[in-house]
Amino acid sequence: MAALPRLVCASSVVLVVWAGFCSAVCVEVPSETEAVQGKDMKLLCISCMKREEVTASTVVEWFYRPEGGKDEPIYEYRKTNHEFPGRFSGRLQWNGSKDMQDVSITVVNVTLNDSGIYTCNITREFEFEIHRPLFTSSRLIHLTVVEEAGEDFTSVISEIMMYILLVFLTLWLLIEMVYCYRKVSKAEEAAQENATDYLAIPSENKENCAVPVEE
Repeated sequence: MAALPRLVCASSVVLVVWAGFCSAVCVEVPSETEAVQGKDMKLLCISCMKREEVTASTVVEWFYRPEGGKDEPIYEYRKTNHEFPGRFSGRLQWNGSKDMQDVSITVVNVTLNDSGIYTCNITREFEFEIHRPLFTSSRLIHLTVVEEAGEDFTSVISEIMMYILLVFLTLWLLIEMVYCYRKVSKAEEAAQENATDYLAIPSENKENCAVPVEE
């Protein structure tokens, strides 16, 4: 009978772990702010839903503002995707998720003129029976377009640390080899000295050094 509680506990643990794997995890990660000319750039916009927002309908609006200019609509998701005519015509792709927590878009073939401020507006309407309140949030992305990709500072530091580690390991290996060589050399010298001292003893003394055999 003692095995039954253990079995129940084990089943509970398995269910908890399975539930942890099955539950969706949403993390609001900020978007990158530097793009390379001629490459595709994903404008990341994530707005994690709360428990009470699961049954809400979502509307997404993307705006672009050049330096010294005004906001102009460039993309909209309202049950269907809609791209506004303008400088981004034919160069915007929807990269959102089905649960509408990730509402990102991608700018294809980025140009230097695409630098500016991008605004992602998310509006969620609750689908309650009594009332239908709205929840809104915004994300700003200050995008800078460069002609060539600059070397990442983090990768430079990683390479420097790797070279330092290789040099350190090489020096440590050399020190260990020298230490082992000296240790072996001293052992060989000590063995040779003992052999030389034994050969230098007269033969009569060698007989005296023999261990007597007890009768």
